[in-house]
Amino acid sequence: MDFPNAFIGRETQPSAKVLAATLGDSLEAWKELTVWLTGKGISCKEWHSISPKYGWALRPKLKSRNILYMGPCAECFRVSLVLGDRAVAAARASDLPKAVLKEIAGARRYAEGTGIRLLVKTAEDLAPIHTLVEIKLQN
Repeated sequence: MDFPNAFIGRETQPSAKVLAATLGDSLEAWKELTVWLTGKGISCKEWHSISPKYGWALRPKLKSRNILYMGPCAECFRVSLVLGDRAVAAARASDLPKAVLKEIAGARRYAEGTGIRLLVKTAEDLAPIHTLVEIKLQN
């Protein structure tokens, strides 16, 4: 089942109230991830939309480097990361869950690197994301 971005067709970024209503129970995981990222020195203030056709995503950045994208969906959110070759190799050598390693193996390769998308519904889904962010920061 696909979970489309909840803000497709909107011209403006979502307010905190609308975001909370959209995320539902996954709001706690959203908050936990943004607090963790902020603790790593990563800014979680920039929302981005390339067009209303794709919706809105929070774009956590370290200085000018995009670390990941957080796309709100109904009752969950999608985390997207782009990993370079060294980061992909480090991820494959890590103790990430098999489902995440399978996602990496089947991920599309772009000029910027390998694009990975993971769905988050609860805080239990965040551990692999923490690992991937750490790997990205080190590589």
